[in-house]
Amino acid sequence: MTHRLIRCAAVAVAFVLLCGVCSRAALAEKPNIVLVMADDQGWGDVAYYGHPYMVTPNLDDLAKSGLRFDHFYAAAPVCSPTRASVMTGRHPNRIGVFKWGWPIRPQEITIAEALKTAGYATGHFGKWHLGSVRTGSPVNPGASGFDEWLSAPNFYDNDPILSHNGTAVQLTGESSDIAADAAIDFMKKQQAAGKPFLAVVWFGSPHHPHKAIAEDRAHYLPDHKDTADWAGEITGLDRAVGKLRAALRDMNVADNTVFWYCSDNGGLRTESSGGRGKKGVIYEGGLRVPGIIEWPSHIKQPRVTALPTNTSDIYPTLLDIVGVKMDKQPPLDGVSLLPLIDGKEMTHPAMGFWDYAIGGVSTPTEAMMKELLDAQKNGNASGDVKWLRKDAGDVSKRYPTDAFPGHAAWTDWPWKLHRIEAKGGKVTMELYNLVDDPMEANDVLRQNTDRANEMAHQLKQWQLSVVNSLNGKDY
Repeated sequence: MTHRLIRCAAVAVAFVLLCGVCSRAALAEKPNIVLVMADDQGWGDVAYYGHPYMVTPNLDDLAKSGLRFDHFYAAAPVCSPTRASVMTGRHPNRIGVFKWGWPIRPQEITIAEALKTAGYATGHFGKWHLGSVRTGSPVNPGASGFDEWLSAPNFYDNDPILSHNGTAVQLTGESSDIAADAAIDFMKKQQAAGKPFLAVVWFGSPHHPHKAIAEDRAHYLPDHKDTADWAGEITGLDRAVGKLRAALRDMNVADNTVFWYCSDNGGLRTESSGGRGKKGVIYEGGLRVPGIIEWPSHIKQPRVTALPTNTSDIYPTLLDIVGVKMDKQPPLDGVSLLPLIDGKEMTHPAMGFWDYAIGGVSTPTEAMMKELLDAQKNGNASGDVKWLRKDAGDVSKRYPTDAFPGHAAWTDWPWKLHRIEAKGGKVTMELYNLVDDPMEANDVLRQNTDRANEMAHQLKQWQLSVVNSLNGKDY
């Protein structure tokens, strides 16, 4: 009997150990994820799309080795809303992130929160701009699911004061390098701990004002001295992209890491925006941005796709890759691109865009962070409470469901219908064929009234759904 008990105990111990090994093996198979975003980099602000003088060797190499999206769109023509779409997979108007500086709602499920349910360590590095970066805020990166964060409330420049898990710290160095270096330290720690990681790296470049370091400005002197700081900031973030990819290779995890690069909205220059207009408009120049995924274990050969996709697709794609389904998931606007990543044919449903007629919220990073640093020196951990955004979860305001102010668009490739509702309620429509007319110069509404009417109906139904979410019906 004693020997039998000993054998049974040994079997039980072996089973437990085997389960542990299997669990660790399963965990190891989950891909690491690195989401990298530029701030105000236009579609054509890279050498691989033929910019006449831009120096971007690392982005060029990324484009040659991964899946390049030639029609990748930001969910919005300005920064904070697009970042909200990445975090949630939802159009930013659904959650009240209309323009720059509006905070994400704490009721939302974020990509960090979702991946933590699958055992991921999560980190945010660089520009946040979805709320406060202070201790005690319901919308700081930590409250939004990030274990580690070195974040700015808005864009940031060289030698910044950033918030490290709520504590203001004075840093020195080029802005993109700072974010990349912090992300690399985080990734190495998680690799040592045997945990898969999500590293969100959001640069503050090339947002105005432009302050490139001498090394990066030198590429553009003397021929392009008027744009040397702007272009130099792009070269700086390009170097940081190269640093991140090199670190993944040195860690021997690059093969099973999803590395996704894009910009948060259209660029600052119409000549390289990739369409009509630039940052701030719903025309192509305000929405079309660079987009690349590198995942060597799945994307074994470089490819280029013309499939229209957007930043709202990031959340559902990553959840599909990892195999996560969230309870009480509110409606998504994005779709999983995993079939496309795996080389299969797929179509993308029509995409809605909507620049709501409302202003942004001032978020002066330098002043805010200096105030926090000074407050902490005096024993006040959170600084001025007005920057905590404790009101971020308030959904008591009701927005109209019989009017949809602002400039919206409905893209059902290759057709794009614009609906512009001016102050006072006057509505005008425009229709373009983006294959025949990528610059949206020739309005063909009158020649395609049936198509326009059907698209207008679909757009209205989508906008009504968005307002219902905005009014809190998803919670």
